[in-house]
Amino acid sequence: MHLILYRPESLIISVVSLTHDERESWRHAFYHGPAFPTMSKILLGNIALKWLRQIRSSARKEIYDSFFVRGPPTEVIQALVPALSQNEGSKEDHNIFCLNIERILVLCLIENKGVCQIVEEFTFSNKQDDGILNPEKSTFISRVAQLLASIPDKATMGAASALTSSSFFKSVVSQLLVRAEEAAIESSADKDGNEQGVLSPVFLFVGQVLSRISRRGSTGVLVAELITMIRNHLQRCVASDRKTIIPDMVKHVSQSRFWFNVVEALRDQHSIERLTEEMLRQLASQHISDEEAYWILWTLFNQSIMHMTVMRAMFIDKFLLWKTFPLCCLRWILHYAVFEFPPNSVMETQIQKTSNFLVTLQTLVSIWSKKEFVQSYSVEQQAYITAAIGLCLENMSKRELEMTKDVLNCILQGVTCKLESPIDLVRKMASAVALTFSKIVDPKNPLYLDDDCSENVDWEFGVLSPKRIKAPSHDVELGSKSKPCSRENRRNAGEKKAKAIRHDISDNRVKIVEIKSLDSDEMSGAATNFEEHCDEESMDIDASSDSSLEPYDLSDDDTDLQKNFTHLSDLAAALRKPDDLDGVQRALSSAEKLVRASPDELRHNSGDLVQALVHVRCSDAAMEGEEESAEEKRQKALVALLVTNPFESLDVLTKLLYSSSVDISQRILVIDVMTEAAQELAETKIINKQQRYGNLISDTSPSWLVPSDSGPLGASPWREVSEPGSLLSWSHRYEREVPSRSGQVKSGKSRKWGLRKAKDLQVEGSKNKFPLYAAAFMLPVMQGYDKRRHGVDLLNRDFVVLGKLIYMLGVCMKCMAMHPEASALAPALLDMIRSREVSQHAEAYVRRSVLFAASCILIALHPSYVASTLIEGNQDISTGLEWIRTWALQIAEADPDTECTSMAMNCLRLHSEMVLQTSRSLESAEHSKAGTRALSSKLDNIIIPFANMM
Repeated sequence: MHLILYRPESLIISVVSLTHDERESWRHAFYHGPAFPTMSKILLGNIALKWLRQIRSSARKEIYDSFFVRGPPTEVIQALVPALSQNEGSKEDHNIFCLNIERILVLCLIENKGVCQIVEEFTFSNKQDDGILNPEKSTFISRVAQLLASIPDKATMGAASALTSSSFFKSVVSQLLVRAEEAAIESSADKDGNEQGVLSPVFLFVGQVLSRISRRGSTGVLVAELITMIRNHLQRCVASDRKTIIPDMVKHVSQSRFWFNVVEALRDQHSIERLTEEMLRQLASQHISDEEAYWILWTLFNQSIMHMTVMRAMFIDKFLLWKTFPLCCLRWILHYAVFEFPPNSVMETQIQKTSNFLVTLQTLVSIWSKKEFVQSYSVEQQAYITAAIGLCLENMSKRELEMTKDVLNCILQGVTCKLESPIDLVRKMASAVALTFSKIVDPKNPLYLDDDCSENVDWEFGVLSPKRIKAPSHDVELGSKSKPCSRENRRNAGEKKAKAIRHDISDNRVKIVEIKSLDSDEMSGAATNFEEHCDEESMDIDASSDSSLEPYDLSDDDTDLQKNFTHLSDLAAALRKPDDLDGVQRALSSAEKLVRASPDELRHNSGDLVQALVHVRCSDAAMEGEEESAEEKRQKALVALLVTNPFESLDVLTKLLYSSSVDISQRILVIDVMTEAAQELAETKIINKQQRYGNLISDTSPSWLVPSDSGPLGASPWREVSEPGSLLSWSHRYEREVPSRSGQVKSGKSRKWGLRKAKDLQVEGSKNKFPLYAAAFMLPVMQGYDKRRHGVDLLNRDFVVLGKLIYMLGVCMKCMAMHPEASALAPALLDMIRSREVSQHAEAYVRRSVLFAASCILIALHPSYVASTLIEGNQDISTGLEWIRTWALQIAEADPDTECTSMAMNCLRLHSEMVLQTSRSLESAEHSKAGTRALSSKLDNIIIPFANMM
């Protein structure tokens, strides 16, 4: 570099050549002093707006762009980034101004690796300061990091794709980590320097940038780059002749110095938690091995977890008790923070469990054992904590279990509590923990509470997969009729467990939970009898004969020996003989057919038969190949009784529901029978009454008077028809076809006034018989549900019965949708579900049933009826509907059960549809009654309380 001195007369005096130190001194004075910001404003403002577009690209690159490229990136950032927020005259000038700055930023930071230069600058400057990081320098580093991370936020809409958050931060993180690793290698090679002091500004800058990127919502981009580099680093740590990693291998690599301190350098606990959570999920999605994941966590967090208590609390408290991760992530967390040894380790069975492990297990089981755990935690969280307990138990010995305090009592208490839950997944969790616990106590005699349990427990439970974490489906949807479970599935469920809970799933129906009580002694005894029977038959077979290989057809003989029941009284008497097992089975097989035949004695014997069917003990010992079990036959017979003789049968069933002589399974049987009977009575069949071509002459006459056949020539005979639009008529209606008069025109120009064709005269009618019996189904069971009697406690202990009862009432409302009876019975049901003990019940199972019942009410009420109640000033329905909206909003916002929140959203959707239809009915009434003064005055004062949902 030459310094040229001249006078105003343009005469050169002398030329001086500067040394390297002098050039660097002049360069530092220019770029780090006030000259560079001043020149930058001129170049970015006047020059860029007026002259830059007229300069050739090559000249712009050599003269204009090089001014910024050759400058230190820290000063360039401080000069350019704040300028993006300035307003430059017109909109066009402002766009040109911003696009030029963004182009220079991409050129300096992305293309010329400006972030690497910043790390080099901080490293070099700290060496000159003897490794002392003073507060002024810390403030400067924080400002540069803040400006660097804010560039994507300040970029305009038309900025280059390199300045988008994902692309820009990916490049920044990549440069940052690569150059920081190199700085760690250089500092470790410099034996004379202070390694900690030299790297302190680098760690500060790295921590500031990474935490700000995480705070801006780009944690995924940051973690993706971080995982790639840390995996490459661990591959360098493994020797070629070794397959496993040991801590000494990692410590002896120079780059490890940086990775051991990078998390501690963040200093922002919120960013650390977000980074760790995202890292675990991305590692799970990449399906890496448990051992590699463990060493990634060990490399990044081992130093910080020893120095910072909050880091250990993050892994043990938040990641085990409050968060929900895939099962593989749970294994990694347990091995790193609780077991404190790598998975698949040779020392895994030899290492003595630490006090941290025992304390963590005690905390988990104490929370898991409480009844509130099932009530207040989501199903995913319950599965997650259950899996954590199971994995801990799998790594324990019997001696270690005996050393723990109260773990045994907590596990027994938790298993008992969860086995009482009506949710199948919750019971599976209890069975899995009980099986694992029994293997510790007595490995030779594992305890299988469910036949579906295998020797190796699947701790995912179907909801902790790496792809997605979702609650099990307990859909409560509304629409078509429920599809019953297949008979084969029902029989298999009865064979598997003594107390089976079956879920009937349909496309547009809530799950119906059926709890069946089966006697295990009868099941085992029947199975023994079956085996002995087979052995006796096999002894009678002649082995020497060729025909002995063919079985005898004994069906005719068996039919002759069996007595066919022809009277309901004999049927009830046979059901009351528990010692005659064959007679009970034959009575159950004949019950439904005989009842549906509707004999004359049905009305007088239905009550007695209902009691016999409810109290009979079904052995469920059906022969192999039989299509229906004894439990199904009993239930079908009871449904047939309710359908064929509703009032007398309901009178007995509703009394048995709250009777002390029945148990919980029989109460549930009663509710299930009433549910199925209501659906069968409501089987809707649409009847199309077709009208023939031609003019119709009709005559309405008393039932004893039939029109005479006299009439015009060619007239058809009279036909008796129902009243159009209704199946109920006080008189008979007769119609016949007559020929057209001469000159009569059959087709008109107007569709409204012309003669319609037969397809236009079709009338639809419904054969829904349920509304007639709806009050008998609903009103008796809604009385006394909240009273505590001997053996009956629906609000607390028997909440399963309460949930199924409310579900049955909802089905009843839906079965009489759009009928007047729905409007009459809806207020009573609303009063029941609005009570605090029901709507705010601690069990999610009950809240789901209440949401289903509320949705059924919204479907069943006719909008015109709601409109008429508003016009008349009746506040019962409007207040109830407003409560549904308010309560559903609360459930959707704050309920811990995922299924409840989704059902609440569906309930709000139905409510908004009801509001829309009601408002249309009100408008129609206002227009049709515009001349009525009383109606218009009432309409002026009507306020729809839920109209804000529209």
